[in-house]
Amino acid sequence: MRCVTDRRFSLGWVVPGSNMPFLLLFGSFKRIVILFLVCGFCAVGVQAQTPPSSDAGSTSAPPKAAAAPPATPDQTPSAEARPKDEVVTHDTPPSFQVRVNLVQVRVVVRDESGKVIPNLHREDFQIFDNRKPQLLSSFNVDTPEAHAAAIAVDADAGPEKSAQAQTAAVVAKLPQRFVAMVFDDVHMSLDDAMFVRTEAAKFFASLAPTDRIGIYSSSGQTSQEFTDDREVLRKTLLGILPKSVTAAENRDCPFVSYYMADQIVNVRDPQALTVAAADIVQCEFNGDQTKLAFAMTYAQSAAAAALATGDGESSYTYTHLNEVTRRLSAMPGQRIMVFVSPGFIPTTLRLEMSDLIERANRANITINTIDARGLYTPELMGDISERASYNPLTVGVESLYRTQAQFAQQEVLSDLALGTGGTFFHNRNDVAEGMKEAGAAPEVSYLLGFSPQNLKIDGRFHELKVTLTSKRKATIQARRGYYAPRTIPDPAEAAKADIQEAIFSQDEIHDIPIDLQTQFFKKDANDARIAVLMHFDVKGVHFRKAAGRSDDDLTIATAIFDQNGNFVTGGEKVLTMKLLDQTYERLSRSGLTVKSSFDVKPGTYMVRLVVRDAEGSQMAARNGAVVIPF
Repeated sequence: MRCVTDRRFSLGWVVPGSNMPFLLLFGSFKRIVILFLVCGFCAVGVQAQTPPSSDAGSTSAPPKAAAAPPATPDQTPSAEARPKDEVVTHDTPPSFQVRVNLVQVRVVVRDESGKVIPNLHREDFQIFDNRKPQLLSSFNVDTPEAHAAAIAVDADAGPEKSAQAQTAAVVAKLPQRFVAMVFDDVHMSLDDAMFVRTEAAKFFASLAPTDRIGIYSSSGQTSQEFTDDREVLRKTLLGILPKSVTAAENRDCPFVSYYMADQIVNVRDPQALTVAAADIVQCEFNGDQTKLAFAMTYAQSAAAAALATGDGESSYTYTHLNEVTRRLSAMPGQRIMVFVSPGFIPTTLRLEMSDLIERANRANITINTIDARGLYTPELMGDISERASYNPLTVGVESLYRTQAQFAQQEVLSDLALGTGGTFFHNRNDVAEGMKEAGAAPEVSYLLGFSPQNLKIDGRFHELKVTLTSKRKATIQARRGYYAPRTIPDPAEAAKADIQEAIFSQDEIHDIPIDLQTQFFKKDANDARIAVLMHFDVKGVHFRKAAGRSDDDLTIATAIFDQNGNFVTGGEKVLTMKLLDQTYERLSRSGLTVKSSFDVKPGTYMVRLVVRDAEGSQMAARNGAVVIPF
């Protein structure tokens, strides 16, 4: 008689050669239940003494598996004596905390007319890292239809009710893309704010059912988490107004703009300082040129104050952009940030911008930028909200600096887009169309992955360039670089990072042949349980042969998200396999099934299952959809 055991919860014996195994289960110390099962299970794991909120699941071969043949005398240890050593599962805490180190580049290829080019293959692309060609280690084609989901059924219902549940799951508009709209209310004028609010309302009306939009502001005073509720989005837009985040004194004289302050303090432009001093002489001392030396000192001080104020506002903007990046990186799907801003002067805050670009790239976030000014011409005489020059002798030079400032403001928007493979929309009044293009998913995109050759752990920037191997004319949209790691990643942490990246994606991965099935059980009107069953083919796993056994560990991670992409629950378990040859042969025919269960409330859920093996570092990922009626 052969012992079958789950490491913690069940114990039983199967009579060899019998199709009616007799299973003895210990559900508690006070209760013994004897079950006669008419089936051909070769291994059974039964949950017992598990808290209702945390079902550890079970591991079993499917019902069609035949019982193992009797062991021969020379088997040491025998399958009958020590089957518990062959397949063991144990739960581990979820490790959804870090991001992947593999360099991944999302690429969109368009023809001369701007249409996306489909049907490209791995061999059509070449990627260069600091001008050195790299070997692609992964290649995936992404389309809105590519994120197939296994449909859940009601395990307690008859065929008719199950069909209704399947229909409900199919029509459920689970999220695929998450778009964070960030409005730069720190730098926008009132006219800018009113203009982009109107255009954004048009954009929201064109959203797809699978889109989720979040609204944020650079001041941090407006925030709406990701939702598909158009009315909520419309109401949130009304809060987008210019907001001051500094307590700077508003001086009429001298008026030193942020750009001129940068020129005086950082660039040390003597002309800018002279213009500011001449302005002070005119407005404070009625043109008395004997006060020029004092005015120069006064202008230097005023420029330092104006620069500190402007840098404070820009730093505040970067801080909130980083916060939105962290929020967006936790969303399970394609992640896009749309930054709507008139731009601002970069001055010395280039490190902050580089850090933001690096964080976005590590989280596979594309930043598209939109100039909130729309189609504009340089305002030679300045904005009507600003004071006109007191000195007619410096009007021309001040207009020149004002024009230069308006063009310099675009640099930040351009760098953020180009640095993350996004698009910079500017000098156009159809901002709604720009938002639609910025927030919309292309019909086809390509996800290229590579492991850099001879990568130095120095934190330096690496320039990326993606080209086509053919000579066809095309525009390639891809991020332009990445930063090398500053420390050597621990192998265990790297494995966790692989799982983390896959969990918060919707890309299908097929390194390991697995099938996903989801079921739900309603306990009562307010509580339900989702069962996630993973069946895999052991022939597709890279085992290590040791001591007459086939050894490997599978980490199985499951995450459940609500209909707006918010993480609800999840867990990890490790399946340890030390298979004897006869067990391996049997499981090669039947496969192996692992079950995990999670307590939830009725509602619509997206299930993400990721499997990673220890020996071959192979992965698999699948999507599931569950609709539990109220």
